[in-house]
Amino acid sequence: MATIEALQTAIDRSQHLVFFGGAGVSTASGIPDFRSANGVYSQATGNHMSPEEIISHDFFKQYPAEFYDFYFKHLVYPEAKPNVVHKYLAQLEARGKDLTIVTQNIDGLHQAAGSQKVVELHGSVHRNYCLACGRTYNYENLVLDQEGIPRCPFDGGLVRPDVVLYQEQLDQTAMLAAMQAISQADMMIVAGTSLVVYPAAAFIQYFQGQDLAVINKTPLKIRTEKVLDYMGDMKDIFQQLH
Repeated sequence: MATIEALQTAIDRSQHLVFFGGAGVSTASGIPDFRSANGVYSQATGNHMSPEEIISHDFFKQYPAEFYDFYFKHLVYPEAKPNVVHKYLAQLEARGKDLTIVTQNIDGLHQAAGSQKVVELHGSVHRNYCLACGRTYNYENLVLDQEGIPRCPFDGGLVRPDVVLYQEQLDQTAMLAAMQAISQADMMIVAGTSLVVYPAAAFIQYFQGQDLAVINKTPLKIRTEKVLDYMGDMKDIFQQLH
């Protein structure tokens, strides 16, 4: 495993950075990841459907009440606050680093910490829109009917979260922004992701810079001489950086 000093040196000498983060970035904020023993995909659903099936486009269209019951219980954490990782990245940008955050998370914690350049590959629970009229709603403004389904107060249309469900494609604008930032970066930090969800996991191939750091609880299948590899608690690692 590489030293913290090596990571700090790489950050200090880099000007154009990309932080590519997954669910592990937000676990210290009390938001569970997906694939660990206590993750979202290990939760009981109360029926024969898997969590992946419930948060799919087809299930959402056919069974909105069941979808929202699972969604609000397991994917939305309005009380969550930015942790040391979010705060460190925001401070790094405030100190003058050209830092783009490419996140697979939908919690909005990077923006809450103060980061300005955030590419949300999978959308955000904080943005919602009516499927009938297109009106947009913050999470705090959602109005639920007797079944727990968000409805538009103007026309009663179903309001859905602006998140990418299974069976749906990533937003092309977000994908292009991520690929452009990665291809222009001189350093890339990959953190808190298993790199098994495509096409997002393939973005790393666009990196051509000098330093690639990987911070994760389990080893990833990245084999290149440029990798600074860190396994362990992400919160502890970032607390040692300045």
